[in-house]
Amino acid sequence: MPKTFDVCIRGDGVVGRALALLLARERLRVALVALPSGSPANDVRAYALNSASRHVLDTLRVWPEAPFATPVQEMRVWGDHGGRIDFTADSLAQDALAWIVDVPALAQQLIQAVRYQPQIDLVEAPVKAALTVICEGNKSSSRDEFGVQWTVKPYPQKAIAARLEAGLSHQGVARQWFANGDILALLPLGGAGGNSLALVWSVLLERAQALEQLPAEDFCAALQAVCGLEAGTLRLTSERASWPLALSSANHWVGTGWALAGDAAHTVHPLSGQGLNLGLADAACLAEVLGKREYWRALGDEKLLRRYERARKADVAAMGTVTDGLHGLFAQTDDRWQMLRNWGMKGFAQSNLLKRWVARRAAGL
Repeated sequence: MPKTFDVCIRGDGVVGRALALLLARERLRVALVALPSGSPANDVRAYALNSASRHVLDTLRVWPEAPFATPVQEMRVWGDHGGRIDFTADSLAQDALAWIVDVPALAQQLIQAVRYQPQIDLVEAPVKAALTVICEGNKSSSRDEFGVQWTVKPYPQKAIAARLEAGLSHQGVARQWFANGDILALLPLGGAGGNSLALVWSVLLERAQALEQLPAEDFCAALQAVCGLEAGTLRLTSERASWPLALSSANHWVGTGWALAGDAAHTVHPLSGQGLNLGLADAACLAEVLGKREYWRALGDEKLLRRYERARKADVAAMGTVTDGLHGLFAQTDDRWQMLRNWGMKGFAQSNLLKRWVARRAAGL
């Protein structure tokens, strides 16, 4: 007799596996469809995860140990003509503003947890279930099957990611520069006293190709031209990866018998580092809605699933609006815009209440 499943999750990335584990705790029988290509072992990306995301992963016992999860004690952001904003964990009375997590390490933790969870079956193709959840990422091939309209606003940028070794210990400091339309972030890796950095550099499309093809020494020289010696002398220690950037969203996240979660439902600009935080919040919210459903209500009941959509859509839309607005503001290179940004950053830096509120939101508090 073939097995019966309560939920079929299409996509076995971080959001898909986390959701499967959350639903398994609710005693639901889950089929997890593995995508043909998962995260490679040499993935150079890193996730900036906030307190809410850490709580979700901690409860599932998949949080990576040091040095694969590095606490961010301070965030320094530079703008035009001396504009600068600093955030510290101490100001929020928290252990960290966020944690920079190694992608392969987190993926391996989730793989092991799923493997030993008897409520989850790994399957090669979608199976019949009361509820299907699409977690295939922004290039999902399943959305059309459910009549979902996918709206994309492409940015004239690509993100370049790589791993670096710095001449100085990072001391748990994350750094970000907004300069001439580019956004450069250096994120601490390797534990609290390490000197490894994850690079995320959003640059104009025409410049991205040239940067990717530069020899390693010339590429680092281009980096140092933006950030100086703030992090010490930089050395490239990995291959470079890149991907196009866009603000995108689905018109509907749910319908009878189906739901979207994570990048299959929405994407935002990486300048805030909130992409995976939004996706894990989706997973936690959907699992809670399903776990608290009335005993007589089916898992695929559209009215039930609308509770999840209402709970998450406003928060995601707000983050998308903020990141899109910041991208548009810093994409302007005119001197008048630079003066306006500098004035705004200085005013924001002096407004302790506003700065604290923004920091708490970003930290998932």
